[in-house]
Amino acid sequence: MNKQDPKKQIQRAFEAQVNKDKRIRNAYLLVHSDKHDLHLNIACGSTNGIKADPRQCIHLASVGKLFTATLIGMLYDDNKLDYDDPIAKHLDPVIMHQLHVFKGKDYSHAITIRHLLMQSSGLNDVFFHLVKLMTQNTDFQPETLEAIQWGKKHLKPLAIPGQKHFYTDTNYYLLGMIIQSICGKEFYEVMHEYIFEPLKMDHAFMHGFTKPKLSTDLPDAHLFWKNYEFRSIKGIHWIDHAGGSVIAPLDEYLIFFQALIQGRLIQKQTLQRMISDDINMGFPTLGFRYGYSIWKFKTIPVLMPPAYYSWGCVGVTGAFMFYHPKTESIIIGSFNDYRYRGKALEFMARKVIKNLLKLEE
Repeated sequence: MNKQDPKKQIQRAFEAQVNKDKRIRNAYLLVHSDKHDLHLNIACGSTNGIKADPRQCIHLASVGKLFTATLIGMLYDDNKLDYDDPIAKHLDPVIMHQLHVFKGKDYSHAITIRHLLMQSSGLNDVFFHLVKLMTQNTDFQPETLEAIQWGKKHLKPLAIPGQKHFYTDTNYYLLGMIIQSICGKEFYEVMHEYIFEPLKMDHAFMHGFTKPKLSTDLPDAHLFWKNYEFRSIKGIHWIDHAGGSVIAPLDEYLIFFQALIQGRLIQKQTLQRMISDDINMGFPTLGFRYGYSIWKFKTIPVLMPPAYYSWGCVGVTGAFMFYHPKTESIIIGSFNDYRYRGKALEFMARKVIKNLLKLEE
């Protein structure tokens, strides 16, 4: 391949990004396009002194929210719920009691499943508050329900349901509980039964809850939240839960995403609703609109031309999983570090999509 080959250009750009930042411990990138007969799956760095390998299992943080939203879509297709259902229809009264009291008025029963998916319930986010407390006191390990109850006591809602977008893991904890209520099984059991097993994602598992069907000698890739290796925080899986507990090799994330796009998990019209029923994301993510766990690049003349439009999901540790319709490409990866929560998307647009577009010339 010559120096101008887009596949080589993407690989060089990725390796250069990692090599110039010595704080990155390990990073992974997969780019796949059947249209252009392209498949790139690479890794840089190391885990516990072992060279990074594309076959390692990787925790893509909140990219797992798209799996949760897909499970909700599957239940929707099976007529087991409606997106406009009040969440009180599916949740225990203990959870619902004063869940959302805003300026003295109780809006708990006004919250719908759609509000949770779109991050427009108005509920506050417990995740970062709890992570801070958990790193300060290792005996403090709240389970998911306890995390929600903690939020009721210590945090105030930010808006009336449906009025504004505010990204919070609290919404996805509640979605996980709705899935559990409808299916009569633990959330992690449903994930394996509905997604991992049918798609033969044999190395996929739920952090802290399950093990993969097939084990590997390779260590799971480390990811870092500020100065902590994320999964070393005791009890963190309880507040990861339905907000992002999926761990798998990148090629198995690819299997999931292809199945979603091709209509093998949910009906194509359901996916289209997940993409198109959206809301503007507020500062500091002004360049995006948000659907049902789906981020969409907003096209902006010169800065973000229409050819760059893509949709997918983002993780706070510099993780991403996007589909680029123009080149019919899937882009999945992670820099596995909280500092890359914004830089990762910039890299994807400027270094990956820009080079993929050369294949259209």
